[in-house]
Amino acid sequence: MCLGIPGEVVALFDDEVATVSVAGVERDISIGLLADEGVAVGDWVLVHVGFALSRIDEREAAQTLDQIQKLGRPWDDELDAYKETHIR
Repeated sequence: MCLGIPGEVVALFDDEVATVSVAGVERDISIGLLADEGVAVGDWVLVHVGFALSRIDEREAAQTLDQIQKLGRPWDDELDAYKETHIR
């Protein structure tokens, strides 16, 4: 199963790469698809396979994380895969 998971932007390197935190795990991701939206530190983005697909608000991020954590094993598998990915 592939999930889009909310991540909070904690650092920006340029218009193409940011570090996001997902459940306490930090990873560099591509933000190139959102270059026109002006992503900033503190923003929440929906991350899928190392790419930020859209910006979401903090409330939506919290609700989504709550729901996907209830999935149990699929969430654990997705978080494990996330820990292993690197863009930069």
